[in-house]
Amino acid sequence: QVQLVESGGGLVQAGGSLRLSCAASGRAFSTLAMSWFRQAPGKEREFVAAFSWSGSTTRYADSVKGRFTISRDNAKNTVYLQMNSLSPEDTAVYYCAADPRGAISLRSWGQGTQVTVSS
Repeated sequence: QVQLVESGGGLVQAGGSLRLSCAASGRAFSTLAMSWFRQAPGKEREFVAAFSWSGSTTRYADSVKGRFTISRDNAKNTVYLQMNSLSPEDTAVYYCAADPRGAISLRSWGQGTQVTVSS
């Protein structure tokens, strides 16, 4: 079981930026595919961005391409989500997820961090 702790959420005005962090423990970080999801009130959880466990591939939801950047620091066992040009539509609870060697069936979730973008 992988333990994940997110941080960095908060309240920001439209057009602003935030950087989320997710610290992982319990398994070798370099073997984890890391991703970010979000869930807005009344909506289903949706994919935001992902980093392959090999560290060579990233994917983004169309809604965040060009604005969000996922990165990872294997030395710090941490994955980041840099969010720029935020809009009220980005308001949600953001969750970090870890898949050992990309195995979604073994996915672990963090507790989530709230991001609120005011207009």
